Amino acid sequence: QVQLVESGGASVHAGESLSLSCAASGDTASRRCLVWFRQTPGKKREGVAAIDVDGRNSVAPVVKGRFAISRDNTRDMVFLDMNNLRPEDTGTYYCAANSWQRCGDNYWPPGNFPFWGQGTQVTVSS
Repeated sequence: QVQLVESGGASVHAGESLSLSCAASGDTASRRCLVWFRQTPGKKREGVAAIDVDGRNSVAPVVKGRFAISRDNTRDMVFLDMNNLRPEDTGTYYCAANSWQRCGDNYWPPGNFPFWGQGTQVTVSS
């Protein structure tokens, strides 16, 4: 089993930055791949950035150039740095994990991830 706890969500204005954190615990083999998803109003849950245990990472085209993902394996943490936020970035952000050695690039089907955090809310006002 894997436990994931997100934090850092807040209400900000457009153009500002925000960093999210996800604390991971439990079976390490089951959380090699860590992905940040978001659920925005009226849209399906989408992956925005992924990072595997070796640090290979990928950011979805929709947020590329503004978002960055990193992880600290010594502290079992994964981070999402979000810059130049836009109102359309508003939503609930989730951390998810699976056992894959490599996460893959650009697109991560939510059904591939058995472990999820409870989410943290990000609200961007114009």
